[in-house]
Amino acid sequence: MKKLFKILFVITLISSSMISISSNNWLGMWMGMEINLLSIIPLMQKSMNKMSAESSIKYFITQTLASSILITTMMFTMMISGTTSGTENSFLNMIMISALLMKMGMAPFHFWFTEIMEGLSWMNCMIMMTWQKLTPMVFVMYNMIFPMFSEIIIIIGTIISSVMSFNQTSMRKLLTFSSINHMSWMMSSMMMSQTIWMYYFLVYSLLTINITWMMMKFKISMISQMNSNNLFYPMKMLFLLNMMNLGGLPPLLGFLPKWMTIEMLMNKNMLFLSLLMLITSTMMIFIYLKIMLSSILMGKSATNWKLKPIKIKSFLISKYNITNLLTLTTMTLMFNNS
Repeated sequence: MKKLFKILFVITLISSSMISISSNNWLGMWMGMEINLLSIIPLMQKSMNKMSAESSIKYFITQTLASSILITTMMFTMMISGTTSGTENSFLNMIMISALLMKMGMAPFHFWFTEIMEGLSWMNCMIMMTWQKLTPMVFVMYNMIFPMFSEIIIIIGTIISSVMSFNQTSMRKLLTFSSINHMSWMMSSMMMSQTIWMYYFLVYSLLTINITWMMMKFKISMISQMNSNNLFYPMKMLFLLNMMNLGGLPPLLGFLPKWMTIEMLMNKNMLFLSLLMLITSTMMIFIYLKIMLSSILMGKSATNWKLKPIKIKSFLISKYNITNLLTLTTMTLMFNNS
């Protein structure tokens, strides 16, 4: 019965996002996002877990506030221009974009995002970092008519995410700030090309799903758990490979969308933004390397974390094959485009 309950809300979650994306006006988009909110709240609930209840309440309050700002701005837009399909008013447009940024947890409206992630299961974290970003990002892309405002948001997002990632002890918070950093990259890509944004979002979603699935299987919540001897050496190497992939280290798959974004930014003479994003991306890779190399090089761990064992051989073979295939695809695309 519980599985049927979850399947029902997952179907509603997916269909509500499709309603929003296919809508041709702000009102239809707003209605779809409200259905989406009512669908995700039951999925966030976990019996006998106070943290999940607290996270769902925080999420509901934040999303309700953003929705209220959005519908109020839409009312003012309708009074001024007589339409709900968009606005050319710079002030109203910035408020609308800010409300959407708040909904997806983009800096500087990210404080709720980092708080609720600690109380969620890895499955819900995966949904929050991937699917729940889709609808707001699509409408930000369609209404990004003031590049200067977007550039400011991107700069704030890249700086905050890279700086706040240092000295994190929680894997959930580290991946949350990584998500904020990738959202900044995706906003940069959507300024240049919708195709690059779609490709970036697809690659980011695949990598995030892969990493969160591994965290869920090994029941890892803290960075110190990566030092456990219960993790086989090849598995630690696989974690390193996936984290480097997420960071965008060449020649892995995660590098290609970043390379395409930087190339487009350079063609538009946006040199400062390109340089800043490269620096912050390098900082993120350094953070991932610091965590993973300390885990790989450490001998006996002082911690007593117990990780649930799984069938290592089948897991390793499938994951390594998928990673190698994706890396080969990336190399082929790079040489074909050069």
